[in-house]
Amino acid sequence: MVKVLRRSSVLLAALIVTTATADHALAAGDDGVISGGGGPDPRAAQLVEQHSWVAPGPLRFGTAPYAQVRAAATAAAGSAACEVSPAEATDLTLSPTWPEVAPSGNAPSPMTLSRYDDQPSLSDPKQRSEALYFNPGVGAWQLDSAGLGADITAAEAIDVSAAADQVAPHVVDRYCAAINSGASAASARAEAWRAWRACGTGACEDVFQRLRGGALVQVDDVGRYGGAERRVCGFEGVRYDCLYVDPGRAQGDNAWTVPHYGPAPVPAPFYAFTYAENGREYEVRYWAKADSGAVSDVSVSRELGVDARDRLSWSAEPGLCDLTAGRGRCRT
Repeated sequence: MVKVLRRSSVLLAALIVTTATADHALAAGDDGVISGGGGPDPRAAQLVEQHSWVAPGPLRFGTAPYAQVRAAATAAAGSAACEVSPAEATDLTLSPTWPEVAPSGNAPSPMTLSRYDDQPSLSDPKQRSEALYFNPGVGAWQLDSAGLGADITAAEAIDVSAAADQVAPHVVDRYCAAINSGASAASARAEAWRAWRACGTGACEDVFQRLRGGALVQVDDVGRYGGAERRVCGFEGVRYDCLYVDPGRAQGDNAWTVPHYGPAPVPAPFYAFTYAENGREYEVRYWAKADSGAVSDVSVSRELGVDARDRLSWSAEPGLCDLTAGRGRCRT
């Protein structure tokens, strides 16, 4: 997480690390009921591959998100170990998004939550609500706790600026390493996208060639957070910068919000923030009972660097106050 916190553009969760302690916050850490041990789901990989090819026609992408991707890719190209233009780096960075989350060709939603991983280890072990579910892949690039998303939170994976800062250097560095080892440009691109299962079918190369041919169409109705909203949350006297994630408000391609799109549940709206305890950092997803239908508020915590399929900590909570919206357990 250290490299993420050093980026001044990531505002959503950084304050929490310096203000929250175990004495104040009960919503995070490793003290709850533990789930895990499910391992990877082979069916999930099959479903990703089956849905990877993108429909012919324009490739839409949000105007503001595109500017953020372009900035991250330009920076990556500027420090690249091989010759790669900012435009080429941008297309390398964008290419996995449609095969991963928007095979329709519509604008990928930065809020997208994975729907193919259906392991019991990702569900609330107390079964307080089916909508209490930890979707491990998050955002337009589906940054997963088993891979590139291991050291970042849901809030950062949704934030296109923070996510692009993670993805662009990764793909450019891998591309250049392959080029410098004698690979062809096409083989180097395949190596750059190796982290994305959808790219293994050839779908990302197809998208890349279409982008190079001018297929990109920018649209104004998809923002940096894809419909998620920055909030300030209060819990046990501590203020947190948090992100309110409501799948019902997703911008861009929202096919993933349809109940039967995939085997995994659509989660209830939740608050995402970061917490530090005993020198360890956790991402927290917090459900208000008014949103989930459970008998109490519930939180789930994942230690950064740990695959959610291996270990999550679930806790009933006394309440959180959304100070921005004035909802929840707010003292007057």
